[in-house]
Amino acid sequence: MIIKRLILHNWKNFQEVDVDLSKRTFVVGANASGKSNFLDAIRFLRDICKQNGGGLQYAVNTVRGGIGKIRCLSAKKDSNIRIEVYLGNEDDKHPKWIYLLEFSQEKNKSKGIFFAKIISEKVFSQKENRWLLERPEKTEGEDEETLKFTFLEHALQNKSFRDIYNAFQQIEYLNVVPQLVRESVTYQLSKEKEDFYGRNFLERIAKKSEKDKKGFFNQINEVLKLAVPQFKDLEFEKDNNGIPHLRAKYLHWRFNGAYQTEEQFSDGTIRLIGFLWAVLDSNNTILLEEPEINLHIAIIKQLPEFISNILNRTGKNNMQVIITTHSYDLLDHLGINLEEVLLLENSAEKNATNVICVKNIEEVKQKLEAGFTIAEAIITPSSLKEIEKLNQIKLF
Repeated sequence: MIIKRLILHNWKNFQEVDVDLSKRTFVVGANASGKSNFLDAIRFLRDICKQNGGGLQYAVNTVRGGIGKIRCLSAKKDSNIRIEVYLGNEDDKHPKWIYLLEFSQEKNKSKGIFFAKIISEKVFSQKENRWLLERPEKTEGEDEETLKFTFLEHALQNKSFRDIYNAFQQIEYLNVVPQLVRESVTYQLSKEKEDFYGRNFLERIAKKSEKDKKGFFNQINEVLKLAVPQFKDLEFEKDNNGIPHLRAKYLHWRFNGAYQTEEQFSDGTIRLIGFLWAVLDSNNTILLEEPEINLHIAIIKQLPEFISNILNRTGKNNMQVIITTHSYDLLDHLGINLEEVLLLENSAEKNATNVICVKNIEEVKQKLEAGFTIAEAIITPSSLKEIEKLNQIKLF
């Protein structure tokens, strides 16, 4: 299943959001428009379903620092936070599942600490054509302690809607920071943890069977031959301390070249390898933060079609890729459809961000009908309107 629709209320800089999502979705906006916050709403659901130590309180307080750092600044009388997700297959006219979670901040008077209190948790099943769960409206015996935990995160209580739990648990996020990958010490800090930014993806590689690793590296090597011609025979190895490393032959002025590990790889090479592994390995919803960073323009231009080819592979029916970007080169592709692009626009009146599918923007539709690419049609509208004044600023 993929996430077909996302509704947010009072989530960070989004007061109200209601958008459809495609198997390949581009989230476009200027700096600080909320692209990462949009992805974080989906990561939030993943954190609730995290196997070891997850749950609502973990997702709200441990990961995000409490309700105060989640709730939209524009929230007034109706200050509850609500997330509603529609799940189904790409071609489904109606969602297979709907999951809704609404919560607010509550203070434990005896302990003097704040916690997230569930206001409402609902699950709708298309198969049974009814709400399987409606709490706390139709659930008796709720108290302060039980309202700290979702039914979603408990195996006994989510049995009838385990498909939702599995879909959320398998959501992946990747934003590789090359410097963290290079530092071996970060491996010990992130081992068995979901750091997403450093050596985590190397640990994922280590856990794969030799057959899978060989297959994935064969495909990655094919891409690297074109994107990084100096690299040859990328492979995986562990050092004497059991720390995983990437290793490749680097061809230079010496006839036989020399082997290098990720410590000598460029930022762009590390991010490209991380991206390639993520999309080849995943069969679920994967969130990618600005995959174009550190990459050559020629590579960036190929990413949309590369992702599309991956999504169309056999066995990738449940895979979905949601990408944040403000790269002209990434969006300058005629194969990107109107339905695949969400535009984030800051609203000074509401002190919040609007999310609009570009198929609903008449100006953009007209430009595409005239032969423009998505990049040509929306990069100017999504840019900072006053940025031209930058060179008029008197610094001294």
